[in-house]
Amino acid sequence: MTNSTTFIDQLNAAWQKNNSLLCVGLDPDPAKFPAHLKGRNDAIFEFCAAIVDATADLVCSFKPQIAYFAARSAEDQLEALIAHIHEKHPGIPVILDSKRGDIGSTAEQYAVEAFERYQADAVTVNPYMGRDSVDPYLAHPDKGVILLCRTSNPGGSDLQFLDVGGPGTQERLYERVARLASGEWNTSGQISLVVGATFPAEIARVREIVGDVPLLVPGIGAQGGDIEATVRAGRTANGTGLMINSSRAILYAGKDEHFAAAARQVALETRDAINLYR
Repeated sequence: MTNSTTFIDQLNAAWQKNNSLLCVGLDPDPAKFPAHLKGRNDAIFEFCAAIVDATADLVCSFKPQIAYFAARSAEDQLEALIAHIHEKHPGIPVILDSKRGDIGSTAEQYAVEAFERYQADAVTVNPYMGRDSVDPYLAHPDKGVILLCRTSNPGGSDLQFLDVGGPGTQERLYERVARLASGEWNTSGQISLVVGATFPAEIARVREIVGDVPLLVPGIGAQGGDIEATVRAGRTANGTGLMINSSRAILYAGKDEHFAAAARQVALETRDAINLYR
C-alpha cells in the first residue's frame, strides 16, 4: 500500500499523480468477453486484471460492481482482483460498488465484508434507512463511505426529488442527504456522494451544499451523460473533486485478444476529454 492512509488521501494523490478524474467501473459480463477467454474458470479475473493493468495510470479509482462477480460465484476472483490492484498499482483506491443499506449488526457485517474480506478502500451505501445504517461503515475511520444521493437512473426522481422541507421552505430529499452527509454524519471525514451525470444541475446543487466533498459520478458513456456539463457542474476550485465513472464503454471497446489495448485507448480519450473542462 502507500503512505496515504485514508481513502480521501489516496484519492487526492491519484487525482494528482495520474492527472485524472476518471474512475473505471469493473462490471464483467462473460457473454461480452473476447473468445479466447470464454469458458475459462478464471475468465472474470483475467479480463478485469487486463483492463486494470492497461488503464491504471489513467484513472483516479477503480470500481468493481459486486453483483457481476457474485452472480457467477466469482467472489474469490473479486478478492484476487482487488489484491492485484493493491499489489500492482498501489495508491489507486478501489471502490466496492455494492450499495448496501441495512442497520445495526447487519451493516457491521457488510462493512467487514467490504473492508476486511475484500480489502476495498471505499464502499457505496444506500442511506435510505438513516444514520444508524451508515455509522457501522464510518467505524472504519480510514475507509471511504460513498452515499447514494442523486442517482443517474430515470426512476431516481421517484423519491430523491420529493420535497421534504418544512412550512415555507423547499428541500429535496437528495439535498437533505447531501446536507447530512457533508455535515453531522461525516464523523470520519471520509464520506463521498453519488450524483449522476445525467443531472448536471443537481450536480451543481450538491457541490454548492457539500463544499469539497468528493462526488462519484456515474452516467457518462453508455448512459449518455455530458462530460463538459458534468465537469463544469461538479469540479472543485482546484479542478478535482470528481470520480467520473465509465464502465461498458471502456470494458468492451475491443472484441478480440487486443481488448485491453482498446480499453486503454478509450480510457485515455475519456480522461483527456474530462481534463479539457477542469
